[in-house]
Amino acid sequence: MQFSSGFLLSLSLCLDIGVANIAMITLAMQRGYLQGFWLGLGTCFGDLVYAILALVGMTVLLQYSWVRWGLWVGGSVLLVYFTVKMLVSAWRHDSSLQTGGAAQAASGLKEFARGIFLAMSSPSAILWFAAVGGTLISRSGGGGLLGAGQFLAGFFCAGVAWCVAICTAASQGGKLLGARLLRYAYLASAGIFAWFAVYVIGSGYQEFILGQGPAMAGR
Repeated sequence: MQFSSGFLLSLSLCLDIGVANIAMITLAMQRGYLQGFWLGLGTCFGDLVYAILALVGMTVLLQYSWVRWGLWVGGSVLLVYFTVKMLVSAWRHDSSLQTGGAAQAASGLKEFARGIFLAMSSPSAILWFAAVGGTLISRSGGGGLLGAGQFLAGFFCAGVAWCVAICTAASQGGKLLGARLLRYAYLASAGIFAWFAVYVIGSGYQEFILGQGPAMAGR
């Protein structure tokens, strides 16, 4: 189902503990749920813009076999790298959240705009969409306009659900469980990346080595 594919793919991006997620968690811990949620909602719209661009642009580029080969190899390597990176981060866990000190008051609109900026300027997000997400999005959204709409709806809903969950956890229990919360997120992220690594490697093997075509064709 296109909606569930978009939902799961978006989670793999959300669970990459980068600048945007750290900012959202810290803001919710310092100034409450709503401030963190507004920033998180902004990141959802920023990611959605990238998803739409990937859906439109990658569909054209994937007509060339050398592009598909390059994205398969590069995407597989990066997914394995991200899996290892998240496992190492969970093991070492030297990240810290600063919860003390007064923060400047900011409107929800300002935090929303800040979230869009953080999402669209995040190096890990740009790399993810360029080498991993673009390929998966174009394949999943290849079932026509309706399929693309369902996929993007699932993609966006996963981002919003992640914002609600992480801001609730940070605002209510983050001050006590902040360090453990990040460790659990790292481990969940590693699991999601590992699942997509297996999928990308397997689908590419079927298409390029066995000559059976894209694994998601016909879905």
